[in-house]
Amino acid sequence: MPVTPHLRLGVNIDHVATIRNARGGDHPDPVRAVRIVQEAGGDGITVHLREDRRHIRDSDLDAIMAGATLPINLEMAASDEMLAIALAHKPHAACIVPERREERTTEGGLDAAGGHNRLARYVTQLGEAGIRVSLFIEPDPRQIDAAIRLGAPVVELHTGRYAHFCLAGDSQGIEAELKRIADAAALATKNGIESHAGHGLTFENVQPIAAIAQLAELNIGHYLIGEAIFDGLESSIRRMRLLMDEARG
Repeated sequence: MPVTPHLRLGVNIDHVATIRNARGGDHPDPVRAVRIVQEAGGDGITVHLREDRRHIRDSDLDAIMAGATLPINLEMAASDEMLAIALAHKPHAACIVPERREERTTEGGLDAAGGHNRLARYVTQLGEAGIRVSLFIEPDPRQIDAAIRLGAPVVELHTGRYAHFCLAGDSQGIEAELKRIADAAALATKNGIESHAGHGLTFENVQPIAAIAQLAELNIGHYLIGEAIFDGLESSIRRMRLLMDEARG
């Protein structure tokens, strides 16, 4: 199986905006976070413009697109509103995620298999606009097969179950989930799809995921913003970058 030599780190800055929105005003500024990610060794910026605008807002997206030098990955629901916004802004990539108003954060992967007919036009229109489409899915062969049939060039594998098993200290669960993620990444790579991964990754659990050779990118947000409260965002990104490099090396 081919190996990706440099494992990219995409940093999700949504929760900088969450903190700002808790009080209102302009501080902390997500655009300032973008500059720090660029200086600290991040490879990309991820933002999720949710239907209810609970963190990133339209004006944030405008400012980030105008000021970033790193590729922007727009997480979005499969809705006409978000499709129109993506087509207007033309980020480097768009990751289609499941979205429910009542959830605190994205929980679980997109059912690309069950939603094939609904998702097809989003994948097609985004791709035709030159936007690299990613599907946030469970590490499951059925979902990989759906991504193949949809023609998505990228999948992002949900690592939430793995993170849960790590928190619980369930060694059997950890081993089984790592195999499931590795097998899904290998299947995707075999079929010409680039594999990313993310959700619940921390300093303590990232290295076994980073060591999976077929993964090209990890997307990490909430944990890094949380650690930034104690050690600063630049320091947190640099530490995550080092752990990923050690695992891949």
